[in-house]
Amino acid sequence: MASCTIDGSTVIIDTDLLSAEVHTEGYVSGIKAQTLLDKTTGVRDLGHGLHIVDFLLEPLQDEPGCSLPYHHGDVTHGDIVKRYVELPQICTKARKLAFEVSEGDGWVAVRQWFRYTEATYGRRPGSLWEQTMVFQDGLRYFLSSDRITSVNTVPQLTLRIDMPGHLKHDAGDSFERIYLSYGGTSPAAAFVEDFPPDARNLYRRNDSTIPDYMIRAYQVRQEGAEGPWLAGITLDPGIVSEAWCHQRGYVCFIEEIGGRPVAAGESFGAAYAVGWFDRIQDARATADEYRGVAGIELSGTEETGDRRWSLYR
Repeated sequence: MASCTIDGSTVIIDTDLLSAEVHTEGYVSGIKAQTLLDKTTGVRDLGHGLHIVDFLLEPLQDEPGCSLPYHHGDVTHGDIVKRYVELPQICTKARKLAFEVSEGDGWVAVRQWFRYTEATYGRRPGSLWEQTMVFQDGLRYFLSSDRITSVNTVPQLTLRIDMPGHLKHDAGDSFERIYLSYGGTSPAAAFVEDFPPDARNLYRRNDSTIPDYMIRAYQVRQEGAEGPWLAGITLDPGIVSEAWCHQRGYVCFIEEIGGRPVAAGESFGAAYAVGWFDRIQDARATADEYRGVAGIELSGTEETGDRRWSLYR
């Protein structure tokens, strides 16, 4: 039966098919690196964590003299122009997140949140980021969501995340291949040499041709053979404004959601399924099952015994 243990700032989650850790201090957000254990095969994720969260951006050039410039023109960011709206980078700089844990019959949910503390170009800091993750018995993946409530009016506001998560390797030794639903399959050998995000595998939303799926996955190498796929599925593909998959010492799986006008006080977000699949067809079936889901809502209270979660579109 799904359960959790809180040990200081660490939440340890256990279901019949998965185990994972959420660290709410230090390097924060999402699932702690290499702790998502697939009990069916014994494999773990290979990177810096899963569903890791960064900052708020907009697709504009910085003005001269900006005190918080966004750098580009290198292998990290390529020639893709952006500028910060609110900071810090949550995963590396927030240092500590508020959180709550809920449990029910066969499920555990973890909710984390943080208010950005810096803003650019005369805007206010304080936009609220919320992340909810739900783990259920009987599933080798978990459901998760992000929600931003902005304190600023921004014409094209985006949230940057890692989805499913960056991939560590040494000359392609730990994985077989990468699959991008909008770009096909690439062998591990394609990620030996560094290249910037705009060199290849760059996705940019075109509202006239939204893809049917937004699935980004890597197939692990297990004892020298092909193992399962670790996939990140964005359940409403239309919310993704841009996505990268490039090599910069590791495979960088950046994804940006939003990119639409947001007025002060308004919210936007996305929902995902993240975890283990034997075949890409299985990931597509999961995407079909939850197609169009935009978020996760927790309701009720532990005190009254009616704590529950639901999905919304």
